Amino acid sequence: MLLQGKNAIVYGTGGLGAGVARAFAAEGARVFVAGRTARAVLGVVAAITADGGTAEGTILDVLDEDAVEEHVAHVVAEAGTVDVSLNLTSREDRQGTPLIEMDVEALTRGPRTALTAQFVTARAAARRMVAQGSGAILAVTSGTARSPSAGMGNTGPADAAVEVLLRTLAAEVGPSGVRVVGVHTAAVAETLSRERILEVSGQDVDPADVVRAVAGRATLRRAPVLADVAGTLAFLASDRAAGITGTTVNVTCGLVAD
Repeated sequence: MLLQGKNAIVYGTGGLGAGVARAFAAEGARVFVAGRTARAVLGVVAAITADGGTAEGTILDVLDEDAVEEHVAHVVAEAGTVDVSLNLTSREDRQGTPLIEMDVEALTRGPRTALTAQFVTARAAARRMVAQGSGAILAVTSGTARSPSAGMGNTGPADAAVEVLLRTLAAEVGPSGVRVVGVHTAAVAETLSRERILEVSGQDVDPADVVRAVAGRATLRRAPVLADVAGTLAFLASDRAAGITGTTVNVTCGLVAD
């Protein structure tokens, strides 16, 4: 198994977070699930346990620096190391409004939330990983910063902020044996909901229509599925990806062209 003997923290219990946490556990990792909602956290832990994996859940706000530091310290005290850190918490993305019609608060809220959340969790993990001489810090963005399109609002700036943070952190912690890698993906069918689309875009859209639209534009003529993203992240978290850092892996089925 790819992650046998690894201790992985997964922040976020939405469709992507839950799916990746289960994939990490299936590959042998001991997974520490963290999220703001007790029901969701316990649900992910129960699913992993039912599959025969090992997981522990914690109620946590990733914007709370002290709480994140305490949680990572707990993981190290409990498991000995923190080998993987992945933040998949939701952001304050706002789409569907032209930039010239957005106010400053609406534009900056997303990048501010995304950058803060990723920085707080990555910093806490990196401090321990540098001390132990190994580890992988992972994050997911949409690729909008690489391939901008109209109507994406503050998503592009949020992605750009996170991606520069990851590359800078990779340069700093790399000499200590710590890797930092991003993944681009978008419109993962199993993670989309009508409610989430409405929250982000203000439009009541069937998730199936979003998936079809992405598939029509992607080189592979399909949208990514959860297994594509989770499998890639499991590989990047593993020692088989030991030579990969300071970059972003494209899992958009060709929607974003590198």
